[in-house]
Amino acid sequence: MKYIIWILLIGFSLGCKKDKSEGDDLPVSPTTGTRIEFTLDSIYLYARQVYLWNDVLPVYNIFNPRKYASQEPEFTALKKELFEFSQFKMNPATGLAYEFPVNTGYPKYSFIEKISVSAGKTAVVEGNMESGLLKTALIDQAGIKVAYLAMGSFPALKDCKTTLDQVFSDFASSVPKYIIIDLRSNAGGYVETAEYIANLISPSNLTGKVMYSEEYNSMMQAGKASILKNQAYLDAAGQQVIYKGKPATMADVNYTESANTFLYNKKGNLESVTDVYFILSGKTASASEMLVSIMKPYLKVYTLGEKSYGKPIGFFGIKIDIYSLYLSGFLIKNALGWADYFNGMNVDLPMVTTANPIWGDPDESCLKLALTQIAKGSSRILQSKEPVNKTPRLMLPQISGILENRLKLKQ
Repeated sequence: MKYIIWILLIGFSLGCKKDKSEGDDLPVSPTTGTRIEFTLDSIYLYARQVYLWNDVLPVYNIFNPRKYASQEPEFTALKKELFEFSQFKMNPATGLAYEFPVNTGYPKYSFIEKISVSAGKTAVVEGNMESGLLKTALIDQAGIKVAYLAMGSFPALKDCKTTLDQVFSDFASSVPKYIIIDLRSNAGGYVETAEYIANLISPSNLTGKVMYSEEYNSMMQAGKASILKNQAYLDAAGQQVIYKGKPATMADVNYTESANTFLYNKKGNLESVTDVYFILSGKTASASEMLVSIMKPYLKVYTLGEKSYGKPIGFFGIKIDIYSLYLSGFLIKNALGWADYFNGMNVDLPMVTTANPIWGDPDESCLKLALTQIAKGSSRILQSKEPVNKTPRLMLPQISGILENRLKLKQ
């Protein structure tokens, strides 16, 4: 089975051309126009098929993407279009759009960016994802061994696997019952890396049990998102894969939930952990929230710090002209089918987090709270319904997210 390898945060395409869908809008869009008009058209036509909440998007003629063409600069026009259609789907729990802006004028999840080009080659944009491991420690808490791991992001697994393997091998030698995962500055990254960490923490008896699933919209699951034929499916070397005798495209991917359900598969030799403490903040988002969610059905999971950002959404890049479009593409659900943390995860033990903590310092306020609770006994934790810090959270860098790099071709 072949797997698609996504170059970090760069979308793929067959070039800037008029995108047409099959059996969707009639007419799909005008066949003549300016470059900006065609770009606006393409963004909307992709959304009509790929966007997670495409069921509420009006047909092309009603929405009329070209109404933004007169706005300048061009990038402003594209962002205004994206923002407008991102506000259609309402969350019944809040009465607000699922993509209600954290910062004015920006959808909470979807975004568009200009592709950087240097010396004729597409530059890889890494944003906040290169930091990875911040600190590890083994702490003796009144004779109790506690493992501590701070992750600033989830980089590509190939870049951090060796380090993670060594860290967890060291943890295993001390046989800790408790582990503290510090995610307060972690805005997300590669879902494969978050999954690998879960497999390092989990005991062997979870192997084969459902970890999580990715749910695309019904059109994607039915294989009817024909517009994706304009996005190339590449291998690890960046070459287009040959599939059934022709160059493969993203329309050839299997987007069903069954094909995108992932199971636990124990890694490493750490078998002793029963209680997991997560330190969160308003910056904790996407793949880092996913790590918390997927462990909840099986281990004793406790959270402390501040309410998280709230992003159970993943995406992949779509290349349109000189831009990469990142539409909310799929919902991440844990083994219990839970994904309802659009407004953030409340914490069990609320505490205002510090902006620049000394990672791994037992006297640092959040880590000290976790260690104190471990010494008291986890059964004393009472869940809080409100975050301590009620000040507005700044929008995370748009580069953050849940990035899937194992999409499978249909059989």
